[in-house]
Amino acid sequence: MKSEIHPKNYRMVVFKDISCDYAFLTRSCVDTKDTIKWEDGNEYPLVKLEISNMSHPYYTGKMKLIDTAGRVDKFRNRYAKSTAKKAAKTAEK
Repeated sequence: MKSEIHPKNYRMVVFKDISCDYAFLTRSCVDTKDTIKWEDGNEYPLVKLEISNMSHPYYTGKMKLIDTAGRVDKFRNRYAKSTAKKAAKTAEK
């Protein structure tokens, strides 16, 4: 193995699943600007997750639609615009 390829700045970090408010504390070297006060009273860096084992359908056994940024609505709007253009072209002919 190559030497000196692993990061040296490991520290305790909180990862929080924003879809179900599940959080866990672990060691990581990820950079983040957010912080959170943990159960032990200390403040730790915070990494926000969209999905974790507590919200993923494979682990929960439930299908759940997670629409974090209106992605489904954005897709429907684009699709509606393209079908409207096709309908307008067909109507012109």
